[in-house]
Amino acid sequence: MNEETQKDRIRGSLIGGAIGDALGYPVEFIDSYAGIQRRYGDAGITRLDVRQWWKNEDSSTGKAWVSDDTQMTLFTACGILNAKEKGSAPIPSICEAYIEWYYTQLGKKSKRFNECWIGDIPELNQRRAPGNTCLTALSDIIAGKAPHNNSKGCGGVMRIAPIPLYGLGQRISDINTLDYLAADAAKLTHQHPLGFIPAAFTAHVIYRLASDKNPEKEIFKNYIREGLESVQRMFTNHTEEVEKFVSLVKKAILLSDISIDNVHAIENELGGGWIAEETVAIAIYCTLSYFDNFERAMIAAVNHAGDSDSTGAVTGNLLGAAIGYNAIPQLYKNDLELHDVILHVADDLYLGKTTLQ
Repeated sequence: MNEETQKDRIRGSLIGGAIGDALGYPVEFIDSYAGIQRRYGDAGITRLDVRQWWKNEDSSTGKAWVSDDTQMTLFTACGILNAKEKGSAPIPSICEAYIEWYYTQLGKKSKRFNECWIGDIPELNQRRAPGNTCLTALSDIIAGKAPHNNSKGCGGVMRIAPIPLYGLGQRISDINTLDYLAADAAKLTHQHPLGFIPAAFTAHVIYRLASDKNPEKEIFKNYIREGLESVQRMFTNHTEEVEKFVSLVKKAILLSDISIDNVHAIENELGGGWIAEETVAIAIYCTLSYFDNFERAMIAAVNHAGDSDSTGAVTGNLLGAAIGYNAIPQLYKNDLELHDVILHVADDLYLGKTTLQ
């Protein structure tokens, strides 16, 4: 794979994730698909909504807002790049980047934690429905306490895409190192095994897709199976949780091979996506079902009564890694908030260093 293709895949995964996030964000807290249809029509939400209708005031910026999912994803990228620049261990640096994000959610600045250039961007200093587990865990860390929770929420897995993408850009061939790093990044805030095991799996599959010159659907299935085998080897001390995750992902594969209504498949078979294993299973189902159609995959990923922005984000990370930025429909790029910032961060991941705007 040549350098331009590698850069295109990294861009595709980050932008794809942000598109899925922005498409799902307006419907994240609509508690039924019928409710989504009442607002957006029989097909549900199919285009980025730039109106921010859930705000009481007229605050439209002409762009579709991203949520905390994309915010934290960008801070993950800055954390791992800061570690490279300082020659330090990545997890402490990623944790410090998350603490910077935490202060943006409070409307504060920290003199100690201020190494991410994106921290000065106004859109990244707005509360976009941040997850309670992330906020509480980071508050504990700031207070000098080790977070202790049993959360398997999707707030750990939805932000780890920069880790395998950085690995691709830096020619890191040891995929296990990246898988463990993704799990450890998720574990910073989510301590239940099913809060971080799906992160290792997702990183594995993103890396494989992004590094494949011509990925096809059947090859994608092989990467999924390889990822499942990998987490089975990695987490032998969490056998029960691993098997639960493996079973749900295999169900997603089977559902993608039959003719079934997407909403039924997601809500009745895979779950709402509020917890990490369900988020990943839904993303696998949507990506497999529409491997050759980015738009349909995104629409399927967010039109359900669950955590639509996170299921959209992970689906976009996966499919964007497979098809690249240039193959993503322009209509989604045009209306996406922070589009140029996300591209800039993607290119920094490819280069392995933070470059000036």
